[in-house]
Amino acid sequence: MNSAIEKRIGNNIRRLRKNAGITQEQLAARMQINGCDITRSMIAKIEVGQRHIYPDEIMLIKKILNVEYSDIFSSNTLP
Repeated sequence: MNSAIEKRIGNNIRRLRKNAGITQEQLAARMQINGCDITRSMIAKIEVGQRHIYPDEIMLIKKILNVEYSDIFSSNTLP
């Protein structure tokens, strides 16, 4: 995948997570409870575009943060 796209998606996830008022640790814990083997450091790497994000992770992040897919994939990264 294109690294610029991964960085944009990561930035969007970070913004959405912060808007939801949860930490990387809390997001990772909620994902783990839902069966996703992910750590806080993996979330951090996703948010800066250093780790690929898998479709099942995107689906779970969408559910946990209560956002739309368009929010995650948006090219508009304004706060």
